[in-house]
Amino acid sequence: MAQNVAIIGAGVSGLTCGVVFAEHGHRTVIFAKDIGQQTTSSVAAAVWFPYHVEPAERVIPLALETYQVLLDLARFPESGVSIIESRQFLRTGEIEIPEWAIPLGASVIPSEVEGSLESFNSGFSLRVPLMDTTIYLDYLAARFRKGGGEMYSNVRFEKLEDVDRTFDLVINCAGIGARELVRDADLEPHRGQVAIVPKIENLSAAIVCDDAPLMYAIPRTNDCVFGGTNDLSDNLAADLETTQRIVGECSRVLKIEKPCVLAERVGLRPFRKSGVRLERCRLRDGRTVIHNYGHGGAGFTLSWGCAREVLEAAVSSK
Repeated sequence: MAQNVAIIGAGVSGLTCGVVFAEHGHRTVIFAKDIGQQTTSSVAAAVWFPYHVEPAERVIPLALETYQVLLDLARFPESGVSIIESRQFLRTGEIEIPEWAIPLGASVIPSEVEGSLESFNSGFSLRVPLMDTTIYLDYLAARFRKGGGEMYSNVRFEKLEDVDRTFDLVINCAGIGARELVRDADLEPHRGQVAIVPKIENLSAAIVCDDAPLMYAIPRTNDCVFGGTNDLSDNLAADLETTQRIVGECSRVLKIEKPCVLAERVGLRPFRKSGVRLERCRLRDGRTVIHNYGHGGAGFTLSWGCAREVLEAAVSSK
């Protein structure tokens, strides 16, 4: 039976849930403070990788399910999804290839490739989906509306019970906003700042180094994302000194002249200390709520797996 579904949040988690529910015939409405390029999701580098999210045994199956969906979407250029080589490096020590990455074709990066970059001691490469957020978020929104979904911005709820009673199912995809919305003290804002620069000639792979200082260079369709930071902070203002450090480190690693900065962006990764929250509960008024937040730095990476699990939870609650 079709349900009246209200989704809180229009980032990648909310949009993906919206697509799944709308395309399964449910009357689905997204309510959010921000939509599109104003969301935290728009700041993400959005390379598929289960980054900064726990627990592994829970999230890896969700990530792998999402991987398969994104492989299919990469066949359609209008989706903004492409397949790219992602190179993961360490500056010190020997990097370990995660067990889940081996069946996907991960391999150690040869020393001559490492030598073409500055500072790295070891690394592995893996072909993964890349979601160009300047295209992909609009693709999801258009697909959601095509499925009959509706979206309203500039909406803020004090609590989930404030959602109109005509909606018998509420899905909480509020990201870092769930801290206040459901009073979740486990949720922390992990601040990520990036610099958007022009396309870098001959940069065809994503370059990522997780040990300090965190750096990544992600080539996209029309530009390149330089990053980044991962600090416990809810400060959304771009810091000029941080931008200069990011651009300087990325340029040094890539052995290029410092490019001009087209834009500076800041987003808050919704990291949850006790792990991703995918859980069905009841509101005080008896309606069903399904929580889908706490994805840390892996919102895009987990999006389709989580959305399908939310759909299964909704069906089983009937």
